[in-house]
Amino acid sequence: MTKPHWAEMGEYSVVWGMRLLLGIYRLGGRPIVQFFLYPVVAYYWLVNRRGRDASRDYLHRVAGFSADFQLSGGRLDSFRHFMAFAEAILDKLAAWAGMISPGDVEYRGRESVLERLRQGQGVLLLGSHLGNLEVCRMIASLNKNIRVNVLVHTRHAEKFSELLSRYNSASQLNLIQVTEISAATSIRLADKIDQGEIVIVAADRTPVSNQDRVAEADFLGAKALFPEGPFILAALLKCPVFTVFCLKRRGKYVIYFDPFSDGLKLPRKQREQALQETIQRYANRLQAYCLQEPLQWFNFYPFWHKES
Repeated sequence: MTKPHWAEMGEYSVVWGMRLLLGIYRLGGRPIVQFFLYPVVAYYWLVNRRGRDASRDYLHRVAGFSADFQLSGGRLDSFRHFMAFAEAILDKLAAWAGMISPGDVEYRGRESVLERLRQGQGVLLLGSHLGNLEVCRMIASLNKNIRVNVLVHTRHAEKFSELLSRYNSASQLNLIQVTEISAATSIRLADKIDQGEIVIVAADRTPVSNQDRVAEADFLGAKALFPEGPFILAALLKCPVFTVFCLKRRGKYVIYFDPFSDGLKLPRKQREQALQETIQRYANRLQAYCLQEPLQWFNFYPFWHKES
């Protein structure tokens, strides 16, 4: 039986729902939203067998790396995983509502990124579905001149941008909807980089419309599919590339910026090999951060199975 692509599994955070939750969050605070959200996520865990099985598969693989995680990949671990996802949704709401203060965020490696921006260089950040990438909008609050562009696959990107602007008119965050990274996308983003802006793209999910643009990499002990697009884009933009991960630790959001390339090169004659090695390097880094906070990786679909 053909397995569905992750993008076909439904958008659960529709615009009207996020607007409602944002309103409740701003009026009643986090505890009120938790009262409604936790039962919803618990129900989602019960009825979503595919997501539950994918969660258990991932956690079982993590458990194989160290007994210190106190994980087995059982049902209870999977439920904890989904509850961590509920917490991440609350953090997303807090970030969107502008209710995360600078004191709630710690940075590791931020100066390297800021130095590039001060020199007028645009920067590409390779993100993931580990932690809470929305908190990275705090980067834009560091300086009113910093603009952050985030590539998203949701069809509601423009409406989400309008929603963000409604709650924060000074927001320097721009959501750009894409189904795949095309030549037109590259030209548009090159303009952003030339203007000294930040571009963020998640590099841990296969493309929505072109399943040929993927490569296998070793990840948590087995082969998994990763998209080629973000790395081809990095080579085309010819700009500094960093990875970015935002993990929640002891009530604080810690954003890690790690250099990935001063300018990614994919030589024509060794293009496939260079691309493969680059994707494997990213997979290694993602794995290292996943093993720091295993319950904060939110990919609830069969990650280690080829999708068609």
